[in-house]
Amino acid sequence: MVEFRQCISFDLILGESPVWDMRRQRLWFVDILAPSIHSLDPVTGDVQHFKMPAAVGSIGLAKGGRLIVALRTGVHLFDPKSEKLEFLVHPEPDLHMNRLNDGKVGPDGCFWVGSMHDAIPRQPTAALYRITPDGGCTRVVEGVRASNGLAWSPDSKVMYHADSRAPDIRAYDFDIRTGNLSNVRTLAAPDEALGLPDGAAVDTDGNYWSAGITSGRLNKFSPSGELLESIELPVPAPTMPCFGGPDMKTMFITSLDKQVGDRMYPGTLIACETNAVGVPVGEFG
Repeated sequence: MVEFRQCISFDLILGESPVWDMRRQRLWFVDILAPSIHSLDPVTGDVQHFKMPAAVGSIGLAKGGRLIVALRTGVHLFDPKSEKLEFLVHPEPDLHMNRLNDGKVGPDGCFWVGSMHDAIPRQPTAALYRITPDGGCTRVVEGVRASNGLAWSPDSKVMYHADSRAPDIRAYDFDIRTGNLSNVRTLAAPDEALGLPDGAAVDTDGNYWSAGITSGRLNKFSPSGELLESIELPVPAPTMPCFGGPDMKTMFITSLDKQVGDRMYPGTLIACETNAVGVPVGEFG
């Protein structure tokens, strides 16, 4: 049986985007609606907090100790030391019904970030973008309702992307030199009972770990789409898993607050030890 522990003593509204920082041995994560970025030392329990000026959908590591940050106001670089933001680009300056959501630095050194239609029912107004270090922005997938689930295979030849409201998880052949996607196919199409696909991570065996946001489960799919494991979590609405720790075998999972019956579960950050080893994420630039 998997044993989970709670990592923080404060509540999150909409916890998301955990990213392991191997150099600093810290976990970065966000509260989209606070809005804020947090940094945790899992050994000492020390947490640093950084307020943001707008909803923060996701973050990634960038060169020089900075972070790449997807705000409602666009993509920025953030320096935790000076706490200064530097605007880079806004992928959707005219689509006010959308906000930026799940994002991750790919093995090509670019920031891949998707948007979502920020009302219910979700409409297919969103997209997935590739942001280059010079501020270039390319729309690569269109017709999305809630972009999520970005991850890459250990050999960087496959990119995964989910639309939480389609709902499906797709796999693409990925060209690391150009960022081009081809040969799209469906990896899995989990329903609400199994868990609509939110954020994701990949291990060194190529398995895709998906947060089942509607089921309180963590679903592990093989590279061929076979459901290998569905783990019940102590939170009802997990949003994203992330491998971390010195050996990349600790699984961190963020969640959002959710009412279940008479009980309100606050969003939080939990962790457990696994037998799997995670694939490190890229660094912007």
